[in-house]
Amino acid sequence: MAHCATLPILLKQLKLSTMGAYWEEYLDKAANQGWDAAQYLAALCEEELNQRNSNRIARYFKESKLPVGKSLSSFDFSQLPELDSKRIEVLSSDPSWVKRADNLLFFGPSGTGKTHLAGAICNGLIEQGIRVRFYQATALVQELQRARNDLQLEKLFARLDKYNVLVLDDIGYVRKSEAETHALFELIAHRYESRSMIITANHPFSDWDQIFSDTMMTVAAIDRLVHHAIIIEIQAESFRKKQAMGRNR
Repeated sequence: MAHCATLPILLKQLKLSTMGAYWEEYLDKAANQGWDAAQYLAALCEEELNQRNSNRIARYFKESKLPVGKSLSSFDFSQLPELDSKRIEVLSSDPSWVKRADNLLFFGPSGTGKTHLAGAICNGLIEQGIRVRFYQATALVQELQRARNDLQLEKLFARLDKYNVLVLDDIGYVRKSEAETHALFELIAHRYESRSMIITANHPFSDWDQIFSDTMMTVAAIDRLVHHAIIIEIQAESFRKKQAMGRNR
C-alpha cells in the first residue's frame, strides 16, 4: 500500500492539481467534522471539478475575442422600449437554441446596440459552457478568402466548428466581390443545421443583394440563415448620435 507521503506525487501524475493543493486542508476538515473516507474523497473531487469548470470558462472567455464591457447589466433597455428585455435575458441564460443550432439575427440602424446585445448574450452563453467566437464580418470573410485561395478552407471550417456560436458583426460591410461572398456563402452552408451563428446587420434582407454577388446566392444564403432563426429587429435612432447631440446641447 502506498504511503500518504506519496499522495502529492500521485495526484500530480494524475493531473489532479486542485486535489493536490487541497488534500491536506480537506483532511483536517474531515477529522474535525467526522467525515468518512467517501465523504472526504467526494469533497476533494468536487473541488477539482469546480476549479476545472472555472478554468474552462476563463479559457472560453479569452478565446471568444468578445468586445469588452458588453453585458446585459450595462445595456440601457429604456432606450429601446419596444425590445423585449426578458427575451434577451432568456437567449443569454438558456442555451437550448444553440443546442438546436438555431441562428440569431439582429437588424437595425448603426449605433442602436446590436453589437452590444450580441456580445452580452454571448457572455451569458459562455457562463453556461458554450464556446463562442466573435468576428467583424469583414475580417472573417478575408480570412475565409485567404484559406480558400490556399486550399485550406476545410481546415478553417474545422477550426471554426469547435465554436458552438460564431458571431459575424456588421455583415453589411462585406465587399461585394465574387471571391469574398462565395467564401461567406460556403461558411453559411457549412454551419447550416449544425452550429449557430449570430449576425448583426444594418440592412434588411431586401438589400442583401449588395452583399452577395448574385441573386441565387443571396436567396440561398438567406434561406439557410432564416430556416431555424430568431430574428430581432431594432427600430431606433443611433445611441451614439443621441449622446453627441446631448453633449452639443
